[in-house]
Amino acid sequence: MVVEYIRYTVPADRAAEFEQAYKAASAVLDGDEHCLAYEISRGVEEPEHFVVRIEWDSVEGHEQGFRRSPRFGEFFQAVRPFFDQIDEMKHYEVRQSYRP
Repeated sequence: MVVEYIRYTVPADRAAEFEQAYKAASAVLDGDEHCLAYEISRGVEEPEHFVVRIEWDSVEGHEQGFRRSPRFGEFFQAVRPFFDQIDEMKHYEVRQSYRP
């Protein structure tokens, strides 16, 4: 498993639009076999900061499977208006995890 982190800085007047975009995009993530889980978080101290965390079965599953799937266009269309607000978009390999 790998985790993709996408960090955004979204102007306050577009925050609701951003959340709505990911709500629409989540329907695609929910149906994708390579997406294991995801979450969208908003900064408390700095509410213009958002972090999207997506667990993928592998980098290949994300880049070769999901991005080449028939529904990727629908996902991309939903979130595309916010690509200029991306500060970071990278995959991370989980080294340790903890459960409460």
